[in-house]
Amino acid sequence: MPLATESGVSSARFLGMAPFLRMSIAGVDFTSTTQEMIAQAQNAPEDAVLWMNLATAMMSLKHEELGLQIQAQALDMQRVYHWPARQPTKLRLLMLMVPGNLSANIPLDCLMEDSDIDLIYYYVDPLNDNPLTAPVPEHDVVMVAIGASDEQESVLLRLEYALRNWPKPVLNPPKNVPTSERHNASLLLQNVPGLVICPALHVSRQALHDVACGQKALADIAENHAFPIIVRPVGSHGGHGLQKIDSATAVTAYLEATDGEEFFVSRFVDYRGEDGLFRKMRVVLIDGKPFACHMGVSSHWMIHYVNAGMYEDADKRAQEGRFFNEFADFAERHREALAAISQRTGLEYIGIDCAETRDGELLIFEIDPAMVVHAMDDEEMFPNKQIHMLKVKTAMREMLLKYAGQAL
Repeated sequence: MPLATESGVSSARFLGMAPFLRMSIAGVDFTSTTQEMIAQAQNAPEDAVLWMNLATAMMSLKHEELGLQIQAQALDMQRVYHWPARQPTKLRLLMLMVPGNLSANIPLDCLMEDSDIDLIYYYVDPLNDNPLTAPVPEHDVVMVAIGASDEQESVLLRLEYALRNWPKPVLNPPKNVPTSERHNASLLLQNVPGLVICPALHVSRQALHDVACGQKALADIAENHAFPIIVRPVGSHGGHGLQKIDSATAVTAYLEATDGEEFFVSRFVDYRGEDGLFRKMRVVLIDGKPFACHMGVSSHWMIHYVNAGMYEDADKRAQEGRFFNEFADFAERHREALAAISQRTGLEYIGIDCAETRDGELLIFEIDPAMVVHAMDDEEMFPNKQIHMLKVKTAMREMLLKYAGQAL
C-alpha cells in the first residue's frame, strides 16, 4: 500500500537499517539488490523514500561518502520517514535524528522488528535555528535518537530550546545526551565505587608529535599517564583509528597512518581473564534497568563482535550463553556502578560496552545510546539468545508505553 509522504505518495516502504543489518549478519551479498534499488530510484527521482533506502544500503556496503550524498538528496525532498508497526499500532514514537552515517542515531528498528510500535524518523535540520523545520507528525512519545558527539552539541542545544514545554513525554532529552560523549562520560563517571573508566584526554597532533620526537615525555601532555596508552581521533566511532601504543616510537607510526588534528588519549587497562582471553560485554540500560545484549570473546584486546570469531567458535558462543544465563549475577555484582551510569547520565536508554577487570570491577569502554542492539542472530547457532533479547525488546516496549501513559 502506498505510503503518504510530505511531497506526495511513495511507491516504496521505508526500510530503515534492519533489513541490511540482517543480510550482513547472515553473510548475504546484497550488492545486486542495491543495483536494483539504484534503478528504481533513478526511475522515480522525486521519491525520497527510495533515495533514503538507497542511502542506507550504500552505507551498509561501506560506501559511506556516497551514501551520505544520497541521504542529503533525500532529505532535501523530505525530512520525515515512517517505519510502520508490524502489528496493529499500539504507540507512535517520534524519533528525532540527525543526518549522518549509520552510527549517528539510535537504530531502534533493529530492535523493534515485529513490534506494535510505529517509528517516525524525523531528521532535524542541524543548521537551522529551529531544527524542527518540517511539520511534526502526530505521536505519543518523543525520543531524541541522536548519539552524542562534538559535532552534535549545537543542534542538541537548539533542540533543547525547541522541545521546551513539549506536550508529549521526551526520552533521552537533548540536554542529557552530551553526558554520553566520550570525554564527558569519562569525567562524569569518576569516583563511582566498583567502576573503572579511564579519562579520555584531548591531546593535539602536535603534542603527540613532540612525544614521538622525544621533545616531551608522555606525562608532560597527559598527566599521570605512561605507556601503553589507547589513542583514537576525536569524533571517530566503531574503533576507527583506535590503537594501543606501547612506546614513543610507535607514536610516530600511528601519526603517519592516522588523520586528524585532535585525539583522545587514555590509559590501557589489561582486562584479560585467567585464560588469557579478553571478554567485552554490551549491556543496555532501559529506564535504569540493565539487560544483556552480547559478549564477544577474543585473544585481542580490541573486540568487535563481528570479527571476534563468535560465529566460527562454538566454545566462544557457549561462553556468551553462560553470560546471558548468569546475567542476573553480573547485574547484581555491578548494581551500584550501573545505577550510577543511569543516574548521572539522565538517559532513559543507553548502551554500555564494558568488561570486568581482574579485580572484579566494571571497566567501561564507552557509553552511547546509538549502539547497535539487535535480535538477528541465528537461533540454531546461538541457542536461547532470542529468549534474552526478547527481554530487551519487551523492556523497551514497556518503557515507551509507560511514558505514554498507556496500560501495559
